[in-house]
Amino acid sequence: MGNSTISIFGNKIFLEIINESKLFSNYQTIHYDDLDLCIKEAVRHGRLVLFFVTQANKNFFKEFRSKNIPVILIAKSSDLKNLKLDDLMAKLDIPVRMLELKKTITILITKYEFKKNSLIQLSDYTIDKNERKIKKDQLELQLSEKEINFLILFSENSKPISKNSVLEKVWNYSTETETHTVETHIHRLRKKILEKFGDKNFIKNNNKGYYI
Repeated sequence: MGNSTISIFGNKIFLEIINESKLFSNYQTIHYDDLDLCIKEAVRHGRLVLFFVTQANKNFFKEFRSKNIPVILIAKSSDLKNLKLDDLMAKLDIPVRMLELKKTITILITKYEFKKNSLIQLSDYTIDKNERKIKKDQLELQLSEKEINFLILFSENSKPISKNSVLEKVWNYSTETETHTVETHIHRLRKKILEKFGDKNFIKNNNKGYYI
């Protein structure tokens, strides 16, 4: 993950403290004053971020939502009290206990690696195989196993997919089987996507098949 690099935002002194600790000798650390750059590079390289929360930047942590990177919020307990965390976020009170920090880093990195392997990018959407969800921006929609498998098929093909190919690979039907299963599921899926994301053109089709 990110060449074992940890990004730190909001406390430059802590960079020196963590670098002097033998507990973190396997990690490289980088401090950022620019939050946008911190997020951009953390997303690009898959880095864990230590975000020091203050009254001035208390709402900035929301910028990490839907970025799918691990973030540890560090602050006074009163500043962390009402913050709602995503599943790749954790919070620690000041003063920071180094053993607890090391343990939290290990747990979040493990969760991140597991989650990363379950995510598939499909156009402007993210498919989460484990949670069986499709996500865009901060919206998400629960899908069935068949719908997820159907979308995974799209992610694996750059060209339109024929009805027979969908029947065979998703439903394990013979290509000679007469059924409206594919059309029915596409109609339902289009309706779900339209209602949740307002996308009128999620699944298109031409004489060669279906595509996104």
